Amino acid sequence: MPIFVQLKNYYYEKPSHFIGIHCLYLSGTDLLCRKDRRSEQFQHQAWYQPEPLALPIQSDGRRASQAYSGRRFRTSRATGLRFVRIPIDEVQFWDEDGNKLPEAWELLTNAINLAEKHHLRVVVDLHIIRSHRFLDNDNSNTLFTSEKSQQDLINLWYQLSDVLKGYSNDSVAYEFMNEPVAPEHEQWNVVVEKVHKALRQVEPQRTLVVGSNRWQDFETVKYLRLPENDKNLIISFHYYHPMVITHRYARWTPVGQFRGKINYPGVLITQEDYDAAPEAIKEELKPFLTTVWNKDKIREDFKDAIAAAQKFGLQLFCGEWGVYEPVERDLAYKWYKDMIDVFDEFDIAWTTWCYDGDFGFYDQRTESYKDKPLVDLLMSGKALKE
Repeated sequence: MPIFVQLKNYYYEKPSHFIGIHCLYLSGTDLLCRKDRRSEQFQHQAWYQPEPLALPIQSDGRRASQAYSGRRFRTSRATGLRFVRIPIDEVQFWDEDGNKLPEAWELLTNAINLAEKHHLRVVVDLHIIRSHRFLDNDNSNTLFTSEKSQQDLINLWYQLSDVLKGYSNDSVAYEFMNEPVAPEHEQWNVVVEKVHKALRQVEPQRTLVVGSNRWQDFETVKYLRLPENDKNLIISFHYYHPMVITHRYARWTPVGQFRGKINYPGVLITQEDYDAAPEAIKEELKPFLTTVWNKDKIREDFKDAIAAAQKFGLQLFCGEWGVYEPVERDLAYKWYKDMIDVFDEFDIAWTTWCYDGDFGFYDQRTESYKDKPLVDLLMSGKALKE
């Protein structure tokens, strides 16, 4: 079954290494593509990856001294998952002058080697770069307006490719960049075209994961412009809707301040609870007063992304989805179940945020599941068609 777990603010030395100050991910969906029995069709299987661990990377690139055992890595693989996504940040791998920082590169290759040892495939995700941060939706991102910034991104991938190209195409894939926030969709398409062309010159068969614009939103997949003759691509989108469920009680978002009852499936908020909500968040809550949220709504939201994947003949992948841990579990489980049903219905690969963070189900301190019913629910989905 496809599953991807993601973490925050951790980098591990064992069993797998996730580098990234802002986000770390663990994955379970087999997104890498093997051309085995069918020449033009990819075989997608279930993957898995463990949880965040012992060696947090600080902003200056230093490692903490905590140790990490391979126990969770082995346990994770034994669960039946076969894939790990490793997000990396430019600041961890290159200094401001463009010089490589050796420790990070050693940790990355060691992580991939350990993943291979435990029969886990890997997607290397260039998560945050100096010219683009997905949390900065303003003019501070120069990637979409500066040819130099675009060439710098290409050069980062040339250097990554030079180190990683020795790994089998069946074992390692590349994700161009996480959650682009280009003001115009065509600006992101231009970057995709340039990076794709550059990588194909050095690695013609490598599987490449390409996300949609505006935080990989499901609504923008239809604007992706991809080469129609390249079947070694995977289309990625993220989905956290409705936010009033997935981010309930989250301090960093306005809807997290809502304390009324939420009804799912159905119309999420009553007029009475809306009227009692703080004035500052009422505008955010309005859509939840009238729209019916259920499995059919999720299907409708996915429609354009499914159509885009079918148009290009590519695998569709929901790279992030999940519910904040403090949310009432019965409410969360209903939403998770509907999501899994839709994924299964349309053979959509997926990775859930996260493994042991504030959206997760595993407690790394006790090395045990803190939400076993969620684990069982996630593992109830079917495997992708071969």
